[in-house]
Amino acid sequence: MLLKKISIINYKNIRAASLELSPKINCFIGHNGEGKTNLLDAVYYLSFCHSAYTSSDSQVLCHDEDFFVLEGSYETDGGDEENVYCGMKRGMKKHFKRNKKEYKRLSQHIGLIPLIFVSPSDTLLIEGGGEERRRLMDVVISQYDGTYIDAVNRYNKALRQRNTLLKMESEPDAALMDIWEEQMAESGELIYAKRREFIQQLIPVFQSFYEIISDGKEAVSLDYISHCQRGPLLEVIRRDRMKDRAVGYSLHGIHRDDLEMQLGGYPMKREGSQGQNKTFVIALKLAQFDFLRRTCGNTKPILLLDDIFDKLDARRVEQIVRIVAGDGFGQIFLTDTNRDHLDRILHTSSLDYRIFSVSGGNITEREEN
Repeated sequence: MLLKKISIINYKNIRAASLELSPKINCFIGHNGEGKTNLLDAVYYLSFCHSAYTSSDSQVLCHDEDFFVLEGSYETDGGDEENVYCGMKRGMKKHFKRNKKEYKRLSQHIGLIPLIFVSPSDTLLIEGGGEERRRLMDVVISQYDGTYIDAVNRYNKALRQRNTLLKMESEPDAALMDIWEEQMAESGELIYAKRREFIQQLIPVFQSFYEIISDGKEAVSLDYISHCQRGPLLEVIRRDRMKDRAVGYSLHGIHRDDLEMQLGGYPMKREGSQGQNKTFVIALKLAQFDFLRRTCGNTKPILLLDDIFDKLDARRVEQIVRIVAGDGFGQIFLTDTNRDHLDRILHTSSLDYRIFSVSGGNITEREEN
């Protein structure tokens, strides 16, 4: 999938931009806080119908503006044209359209434009709570399996209803509790199966990327942990209903799933240096890219790389450059504060590229000799 042109109006600090893009490498250079990440977030928004950084659409509006508009012109790997439009006025519902036809449900759009976003905030995958790692699985699986989002929504609805019953001062209706627990178990088992299959296929590719980037100096592992591994989920949920009543929420279920990340057999969170942590999450994201490429009808996802070279030594940067410049990758968006890393990428291949300067939300293309 290629993004040929993007138009942006009043998105964060970008008041107006219309960019013709390279089918391979698009480089955005500027100091911190100038709008490079906001440009990548706009590209992300057109794939996922929301920002990568906030669930509130009102927070992506430029200050003192009453609306924002994003529009992308795409070309599929088969040569077909796709137009995606999103517009929203402050305080009103956003409109998301594909080829001028509005979606009935935004979930229908997810997966049309597969995308992987690598950003500095990815260190939360190691340092943050389990919700960060569950989101990582959800973002990838939902792009190639349309039933997955529906299962997650059904599970979350049942979980909220069960938690409401658990918080009641009086004894909740047992039949109603049974209904919500059964829905949690049914949807949860489906989600678990899809997550397990995804992680099993991801692990060897992830370890291979990490080995290449680190020159084989370190061994890493990734394990999927779930309450579903303790037996039928319905039994696991009901086993501690009285304990759940005492605390007022559900202690067991796939909403507590996690990924165990290790370096040399020890927790990554405790053992990893900044460079090792960054190598870990980059290898993980590149493995997700490879997985989506193989599962989304051999469509190459768009790859967004935001300030990925910071805290990495020269050798690891060189290895990452060699990987993303290869034939396995399609259109790439890169940001950095200077030309050094970008020049390394551009000099390693004869790939088509465009370079843009970003300053105060203004984006201009640089003329290259």
